[in-house]
Amino acid sequence: MGVATTLAEAVEPFVGGELPIRLVAWDGSEAGPADAPVVELRSPDAVRRLLWRPGELGAAQAYVTGELEVPGDLDEALTHAFAVAQERGLSGRRPNVTALARAVLAALGTGALGTPPPAPASQAQVGGRLHSLVRDRRAISHHYDLSNEFYELVLDPSMAYSCGYFESEDSTLEQAQSAKLDLVCTKLGLEPGMRMLDVGCGWGSLSLHAAEHFGVEVVGVTISAQQKAFIDKRIADRGLADRVEVRLQDYREVPDRGFDAVGSLEMGEHVGERNYPTYASVLHRAVRPGGRVLVQQMSRTGRHPGGGPFIESFIAPDMHMRPLGDTVALLERGGLEVRGVQALREHYVWTVAGWIENFEANVDRLTELVGEEVVRVWRLYLVGGSMAFRDGRMGVDQILMERPR
Repeated sequence: MGVATTLAEAVEPFVGGELPIRLVAWDGSEAGPADAPVVELRSPDAVRRLLWRPGELGAAQAYVTGELEVPGDLDEALTHAFAVAQERGLSGRRPNVTALARAVLAALGTGALGTPPPAPASQAQVGGRLHSLVRDRRAISHHYDLSNEFYELVLDPSMAYSCGYFESEDSTLEQAQSAKLDLVCTKLGLEPGMRMLDVGCGWGSLSLHAAEHFGVEVVGVTISAQQKAFIDKRIADRGLADRVEVRLQDYREVPDRGFDAVGSLEMGEHVGERNYPTYASVLHRAVRPGGRVLVQQMSRTGRHPGGGPFIESFIAPDMHMRPLGDTVALLERGGLEVRGVQALREHYVWTVAGWIENFEANVDRLTELVGEEVVRVWRLYLVGGSMAFRDGRMGVDQILMERPR
């Protein structure tokens, strides 16, 4: 028997029956249905990772390092795998000791048994107390400080790194992000002369849009040095220094009060479970009585509030999401009155489709900037994220609130 057949027989107890993919091993052997998505194991290290990190994390590590390859459509392959897992009821399934012993013997027989390979270089390494100021800066830097050029090649020209609002099926990504910013500013009731706080301002899409198109004065806060440098240049280029101020500042360090409006787009996911009441109180304290607050935030149910082992290890360490109702309750307990909620889940599928199109069109330059491994991380991240919103495992909502008078 070749390596592929040996491994296919060993994993049957883990996958609830016949191998659901076409497996091609490093010795050239193949096993599994001929019409199934192809997965190539290009090195024994791929098996070794799966032995030491069974499930999503081991598979993700093997994929980003190139030890495991999916030569066809990645979305199609992952969708097929999710469907088989659901059909066979594999969630939470624990193979018995005999199955584990067979797997170890199979790995030994194929030369794949050994010490765990080192973690990929692209995997996040953050330490310190959870959601301390220092650790939060490190976690944010891991994801957002790849390089401004990297994000310019993936995002739309406004550099909006959040869900857009597609007014029609024909809307482009750029139009959808502009429409989203208009929607946010309109919901906040922005008028010339008002002061707005942008909590977690990213690359400044909301701050600049509000100043340019609604005539307000804006204070934006970010803990990413590269984001601040990018926005400062755009402020200077557009002559907005008298209307937009961007601070390298944690949301917990904002001393200002009395803003007419506060916006925070997809930043609340990063504050953590225990700190969310603090985040809600900062929003409440910052806005004047009668002023409006808008939070756009992702939601998630299930046992992985951080997004799952891959997202938590490679993309957004320490992120925490929850069902929409739980977030609304926390914001209300923070003293804000909820005035409306708008679900945008499908819009995120269309948004990510635009990002993927940009990503693949610029993949050569992206590889020059960050290397092949990080490019593979991002391809898996974008495809997997799109699937999560498409299949309803995640949602995103705009929550409009007001501080009671």
